[in-house]
Amino acid sequence: MGVPHIPNRSERQSKGWSRRGLLGLLGAVPAAAVLTGCDGGTADASEGKTSTASVRAATKKAVIAVTPADGTKKAGFTSPVEVTVTDGTLTSVEVTGNDGSSLAGSFNDARTRWTSAENPYSGTKYQVTAEAEGGTEESATFTTKSPGETFVGYFTPEANSTSGVGMPVSINFTHAVTDKAAVEKAITVTAEPAVEVVGHWFSDTRLDFRPETYWAAGTTITLGLRLKDIEGTDGVYGMQSKDVTFHIGREQISTVDLATKRMTVRRDGVTTATYPVSGGDADHTTWSGIMVISERFEQTRMESSTVGLGDEYDIADVPHAQRLTTSGTFVHGNYWASTSVFGSENASHGCIGLHDAKGASDSSVAGYKFYDSSMLGDVVVVKNSGEDTVDPANGLNGWNLSWEDWKAGSAL
Repeated sequence: MGVPHIPNRSERQSKGWSRRGLLGLLGAVPAAAVLTGCDGGTADASEGKTSTASVRAATKKAVIAVTPADGTKKAGFTSPVEVTVTDGTLTSVEVTGNDGSSLAGSFNDARTRWTSAENPYSGTKYQVTAEAEGGTEESATFTTKSPGETFVGYFTPEANSTSGVGMPVSINFTHAVTDKAAVEKAITVTAEPAVEVVGHWFSDTRLDFRPETYWAAGTTITLGLRLKDIEGTDGVYGMQSKDVTFHIGREQISTVDLATKRMTVRRDGVTTATYPVSGGDADHTTWSGIMVISERFEQTRMESSTVGLGDEYDIADVPHAQRLTTSGTFVHGNYWASTSVFGSENASHGCIGLHDAKGASDSSVAGYKFYDSSMLGDVVVVKNSGEDTVDPANGLNGWNLSWEDWKAGSAL
């Protein structure tokens, strides 16, 4: 077949080609060429749709949510504060309480969630301010509810006081504690110079702390109480959040040998005094073991009825009395016994007596001198008394437990 002849313009005009004929000729273009044109048009439309979606996503506003919700009046205080964002990322979160406290926290990897490191305090009003990238901000206010029943811990020694090397940190709670681990974990006792300090539960209401051996002279001790909102037992929450500092003075350890009826006082390893004493008689033996001075009275009344001995004695002005046990053992001055008793006879109802003068003002007598040289927390060791070792819970006398036994009493 020959190649068809396509007339030039002049020939078309001369032959009378019409516009319709030309369109008809163009309409005869192969289908493949037409489809190629359609494919190009489809690609352009798709790119347009993608661009529009991106713009819409970029202009979508971030939404910030706070838990507990804004306006909550009795929010819980046993869960952390949480701030979340959708369609955005968080740039900052600040939570402050009307008590002056603030809650620190952290973001997740995507910065779409912020969680407080600690729970909010009970009975506190909080302000939350959060901001997301792009300038979106959210503020919320909530108030946590107050706890029902509460407890506190009364501690020994007193804040900023100076004690002897035997003074433990002893805490007595106003309500029995069943979750001992939670409560003990909320209490720290640290020492400078540093030493390991461990807690020991003597009962559901008493927790003591001590190192393996006596504190070093000059030690500074810090008690940290973070009991606020700690659930000590079902529905009963702690109230304290404070730090307390104590100090340890010089080392004074006195040894009472009731076989020789002598007390030897050593200060910082050096013997400073020896006193004749009188201990408990055969019917009222004195506890043996390591005891710590827990109370001091220049003069005090002693009644036998308070220690289960009926009406055997009632002395209104016992001089220079220093308590060694909760049950009533003291080391004290004695003006009513003959001077010859001290150093030669154990004749008391269980206390350790030193010669003294009525009125507690004679500085020349042993009772005055020993009292004057002593402080709370000093150690008094009694031996050869004919009696068992004192119960470690009877006074501040946990030193009678081995270190292994002491640590076994910890809940942690």
